[in-house]
Amino acid sequence: MGGPPDAPAPDGGGEPAGEGPAAVPPAVRAPEIRHHPARGPMARRGPADPVRVLMHRHRDLCERAVDPLEIAAGLEAHGLTDRTAARYRHRDVFSLADELYARAPGAGRHAPRATAPAPDTGKEARAGWMLAALLPGAACLATAGVLRLTGGVLGGEARFAVTAVGTLLVVLGLRFALRGGPLRVPDGAAGVTPYVCWLLGYVVYGDDLLAQVISGGPDGHWTAAPAPLLGLVPALAPAAWCAHLFAVHARRRLAASHGLSDFGSGARPLLLGVVALFLCVLTALLFLAGLGHPGQGGGLLGPAALGVLLFLARLLAVHGFPEPAATGLAAACAVEVAAPFLVLAGRLPGLDLLARPVDAVVMAAGPGGVAVLACGVAAAGLLLHASVTLTRASAHAPA
Repeated sequence: MGGPPDAPAPDGGGEPAGEGPAAVPPAVRAPEIRHHPARGPMARRGPADPVRVLMHRHRDLCERAVDPLEIAAGLEAHGLTDRTAARYRHRDVFSLADELYARAPGAGRHAPRATAPAPDTGKEARAGWMLAALLPGAACLATAGVLRLTGGVLGGEARFAVTAVGTLLVVLGLRFALRGGPLRVPDGAAGVTPYVCWLLGYVVYGDDLLAQVISGGPDGHWTAAPAPLLGLVPALAPAAWCAHLFAVHARRRLAASHGLSDFGSGARPLLLGVVALFLCVLTALLFLAGLGHPGQGGGLLGPAALGVLLFLARLLAVHGFPEPAATGLAAACAVEVAAPFLVLAGRLPGLDLLARPVDAVVMAAGPGGVAVLACGVAAAGLLLHASVTLTRASAHAPA
């Protein structure tokens, strides 16, 4: 009544300006959507294709993979899990890897390599590394036999020469055996030789040294206990066989698994079983070595703990985890080095408290208790770490 009624908006229906379908023409909106920095290149297509985005992100992995298992291991190494695989519309990482392998450019040309056997699974190759693994133990036992047979014949210098030659043969055999087979570590994963040398030296001389330090020494002459070495060095052969069993059966479980969690739940008992098998064989070897040298060893626990520690450290390094392996060996060495120094430091006025932990261990388990504690705790730590890392698919990716 007071004025003409409002005329309808020319863009239709009295809708507020800027909200109607014609307020922002498609020709204006489309470039904004197309060039939005938060959107990926697949926004130009109709439905989103997250698998293609993932394939572009891991193009090198997908193109060089010899089978889908290698892609699955690589994705897991980059932090992808079965739960996050659901974002890519797949039930698990293995299903996602199958699609990535099928869609990767030139995937078919790698098919012959995917079905080829591993280099060390043939009978001839297996016989080769098993023979190499027997060489250090054979050299060690031969040296001990010569020294035993010539006990009252050779003088001190001659016996020292025999020991030096035997030690050199054992070292050369170890280097040759560890350069191939299932105990071969990737290039650049070494650096633990000083730790291993100290641990082996301590298992021979450490108990007597610590006993002399506690009793007021050292006196300068330490009695060697060769029995642990005669059990540890021949244990290289069963260690290689156990590592081979673990690698082969883990690979088979990986091929038959339907998800990362499924593989992990199956690989963990396999790892524990392999470690238990090696421990049983090692204990038997140490027991037989002790029978040949009665009264010269400090028991089986210390050498057995050391053997398991060395086995787990090598197994971790073989599968691409040299840092935790070196950490475990270094921790055991640190405890064994610290024990006599703490006892010596406890002799100073007012510092007797430093020697009490070592005295308590020695009173409870003898001088060999230090090695049991050092190597046992380090081996337990590596076993816990291995139960997490070696039960991942990425630890068994094809080389």
